[in-house]
Amino acid sequence: MSDIAYARPSSTVVLVRAAAADPELFMVRRHERSSFGAAYAFPGGVLDSDDAAVHEFCSCVGELEANAHLGVRANGLDYYSAAIRELFEESGVLLADIDQVDEDLGAVRDGLNCGAEDWSDFVTRNQLQLHCDELFYFSHWITPQVMKQRYSTRFFLAEMPAGQQASHCGGELTNSRWITAHDMLEAGRAGKADLHFPTIKTLESIARHKTLDELVEWARSCVGWGVTSMLPAVVIRDGEKHIALPGEKDYPGVKS
Repeated sequence: MSDIAYARPSSTVVLVRAAAADPELFMVRRHERSSFGAAYAFPGGVLDSDDAAVHEFCSCVGELEANAHLGVRANGLDYYSAAIRELFEESGVLLADIDQVDEDLGAVRDGLNCGAEDWSDFVTRNQLQLHCDELFYFSHWITPQVMKQRYSTRFFLAEMPAGQQASHCGGELTNSRWITAHDMLEAGRAGKADLHFPTIKTLESIARHKTLDELVEWARSCVGWGVTSMLPAVVIRDGEKHIALPGEKDYPGVKS
């Protein structure tokens, strides 16, 4: 029996908006008691069974298309549903036609976060069309095999919808901010923000794009170019632990 922990499927959403300078990203700070510690990250979380119950409400992206985009054999729409649900739970932003919802969305969000509300019930009773076509899949990160808690996370990019506001929930999230990728990286280097490796690499990719249109077009094109699954490895260099990516020096199976 393998000692490698199972990598739990999860979805993360990089929410972006135009700004005076570079595009801004909505980033949330995890609670220090969470599995990620007090780090800044993007809204997201693990898939649950409720995500599979709303496929009929996933608009403009079918099951076969979702599977092809994500490179999975089945259940690709689960990731899209989870991405929209997690974004709503953690930021209050809902990628759907909110005008057709005759409910207090703040109360629904609180209910989802505390377990009093079911995602599938909320979507079904409102016949809510989920805007899966507004999610652009651009990255896939898998936690190194040596870690006890592991995730297989699909990263999506989405534009901030007009007429909505983003704010962090007060439970597992303790803070949030709109910030450019460059400024977030600088905060990490200066020790003002804790950032995990996949977040840093994602910010580095985003920082190359100086306008919102350019950033969205890049994310939209990633599926066509092919999204590589990144499984970092923890390696020892000069007596210290480092993270190596596939193809890099010291990565298992790569000749020096």
